[in-house]
Order: sequence, then C-alpha cells, then structure tokens
Amino acid sequence: MTDKPLDLDKHRGMAAQKATDIRRILLDVENNAKDQRDREAILEGQLLSVPAASWPEAAAKARYVLNLYAAGLAAGDTHHRDLVATVLADLARLSGEG
Repeated sequence: MTDKPLDLDKHRGMAAQKATDIRRILLDVENNAKDQRDREAILEGQLLSVPAASWPEAAAKARYVLNLYAAGLAAGDTHHRDLVATVLADLARLSGEG
C-alpha cells in the first residue's frame, strides 16, 4: 500500500475521460452562473433600497435596467434594440461619459 493517490483518469477510455471533463466544465459554469446571479441579486437589492443622490447615479440605474430589458429582447427586434442603444448613448453623452 502506498500514500500516493491513484489517477483513475489514466485507466479510463477516451470517451469516459471526455465525458468526465464535460461534467467538470458544466459544473464550473453552473457554479459561476450561480455566483453571477448572487452578485446581481445583491446589486439589485442595493439599487432598490438606496435612492440615487445625483443624476449620474440615476443614469447608472437606468442603464442597468435598460440593459436587462435589452437582454430579454428577441434577436429580430431591431427597432427596440435601436431605441435602447439610442437612449443609452444619450445617457452616456449627458453624463459626460461620451
């Protein structure tokens, strides 16, 4: 008996190794997505609980909401995508960002 761990991946076939790699990658993606959702929930809680103290802060909140809205638009909805892009450009210009 030895204290050295046995690398079981070496003893599997190529298909089994690829399947294991895919499962590991999917798990990592799912964990990252959960972390992202947690961060978004924290941010949204802060956006809801703290009123904007200035126009740039209000514009930042509006940009966040417009980006959420745009993410839910159908790919073919170019009219609303263009409208969102125009409003975001206006916010950036009026906030001195562009």
